[in-house]
Amino acid sequence: MASLLFSPLTIKKITLKNRIVISPMCQYSAVDGFANDWHLVHLGSRASGGAGLIIQEATAVSPEARISPADLGIWKDEHIQKLKIINEFIISQNSIPGIQLAHAGRKASVSAPWLGNKKLDKSNIGWQTVAPSAIAYQEDEPFLPEALDKNGIQKVISDFKAAAKRAVEAGYQVMEIHAAHGYLLHQFLSPLTNLRIDDYGGSFENRIRFTLEITEAVQSEWPSDLPLFVRISATDWAEGGWNPEESVKLSIILKEKGVDLIDVSSGGLVSYQQIPLQPNYQVPFAEKIKKEAAVLTGAVGLITHAVQAETILSNGQADLVLFARESLRNPNLPLDFARDLNDDIQWPKQYERAKTR
Repeated sequence: MASLLFSPLTIKKITLKNRIVISPMCQYSAVDGFANDWHLVHLGSRASGGAGLIIQEATAVSPEARISPADLGIWKDEHIQKLKIINEFIISQNSIPGIQLAHAGRKASVSAPWLGNKKLDKSNIGWQTVAPSAIAYQEDEPFLPEALDKNGIQKVISDFKAAAKRAVEAGYQVMEIHAAHGYLLHQFLSPLTNLRIDDYGGSFENRIRFTLEITEAVQSEWPSDLPLFVRISATDWAEGGWNPEESVKLSIILKEKGVDLIDVSSGGLVSYQQIPLQPNYQVPFAEKIKKEAAVLTGAVGLITHAVQAETILSNGQADLVLFARESLRNPNLPLDFARDLNDDIQWPKQYERAKTR
């Protein structure tokens, strides 16, 4: 019997050849937002390695939306050409190219991890960050984020809309909106970071408004027959923060508004979070949302083995399994997983002579 992990999944007009997804992972290797050959090789090798869907790293909708100065961007038309080349290669490997649109909010303007993740000010290639409220992520940060006014909110919404249009031109076939990991949309969702007293703060309905407006703006440019995902953090892992029950409520609304899948992660909002790291630690959230919101979900987080992923699917806890660090360790992870599960899948013809040992 064929495994569920290597069974196809059709969402709208797109069919994924298997349930293995490469999670968006920042490479901190762009200049002025432009993709280069590192991104081609990084993403392309995971496509030739057998994954059904490759979601490009958090891609900034504006220069100030970047986490670091080295983030990928899609805020100008000139970015499209190289992204299109990468997507054409991914498709040539019978994989699906996806993009995650993102705005880092108060977590923007930091150096790359290997440069210390240090906050950068305007005198050191940094920029003024924005947020729902003027609260810094770390207590010792050199400057506070600027609370977005109504005009600023409308600019961000317009930036997401324009980015979605460029994503269509670049040939992406799956779109993901990043509303997790403490970035701008998540900052609006959580009462720990959203202290506003206007239409975008206070009640649950007000705190989700920004995410819903961005989703609607993206949908105005994104083809209705292509899959639309939203990534959320199901919990802040901090008292008084965004929680799994609110995640279910939001997921129900997003499904009603045409979102096809909720990519379920957690945490990232506050520096004092307490995350009980262990294998499958986020899977129960994906299961809860799948069952209570009746929507497709993706599971992610310390999932490293084929049988582990197969069990998640066979138990009905999620519909897709996303791999991040394990896929960095092994770009051919799907090919190895197929062997582990005794599935006979198609290898790239250039590699077929290595299929049997």
